[in-house]
Amino acid sequence: MEPVFGQLLATLLAMWWPFVRLLAMLSFMPVVGENMVPITVRVLLALALAVVLLPVAQPPAPITPFSLLGIVTTIEQVVIGLIIGLCFQLIMAVFTLLGFMASSQMGLSMAVMNDPMSGVSSDVVSTLLYVMSILVFFAVEGHLVFNGVMGSSFKSWPVGGGVPQVALEMLPLQVAWVFSAALLLALPVIFSALVVQIGFGLLNRIAPAFNLFSLGFSLIIVFGLFMLSGLVRYIPEQYVRLTSRVLGMLEQMMVAR
Repeated sequence: MEPVFGQLLATLLAMWWPFVRLLAMLSFMPVVGENMVPITVRVLLALALAVVLLPVAQPPAPITPFSLLGIVTTIEQVVIGLIIGLCFQLIMAVFTLLGFMASSQMGLSMAVMNDPMSGVSSDVVSTLLYVMSILVFFAVEGHLVFNGVMGSSFKSWPVGGGVPQVALEMLPLQVAWVFSAALLLALPVIFSALVVQIGFGLLNRIAPAFNLFSLGFSLIIVFGLFMLSGLVRYIPEQYVRLTSRVLGMLEQMMVAR
């Protein structure tokens, strides 16, 4: 009985390292890390994936989780999981920021609703684009890509190998990329709203008695919805393109390590 108990304890201790990294990543990545997913589901999912990744997630030398080295290694796994989860979160941040820019130009930023996915209040356009991004995430098998990235991370960043310095330096620099990508996608809506506002400003200057500004607000919303309907068709293509960029960034981090 004692050899069986010892073997079971060794297996549980070996599962601790992939479990910690996976749980940290699942807590910060989009869709699974949102408030709509219970913590119990994330823990069970991390445990199931830890069993699958057990052969490639073992440290070069045995580490006791209850020692000082084990505590430091646990924090290291949490940081690595945080880095990978935030890399995937950058894609969703682009479309959330895109929705905020579009709704601000269309005059729909006042239409705020409670978002059940993130637990915070957001405008309806951002929520719509976020739901579409979630559907595209599963349509392009993003959950399988996540599993592949996690398995590659244990090969490039083994347990006990330290926190990747290249990732810590490269990840903060991607915030500017999020703003620029969202701005480029929102340009059609911004330009159409600007043209309508300039046109009605000139008409109101020519004939101030008509008070055309009261009509301009409705037309800005109509033009904005028209441009947004044309933009929505390109959301899946842009999502795949942004995902390829993030995966290339992760590959660059792992190779540099």
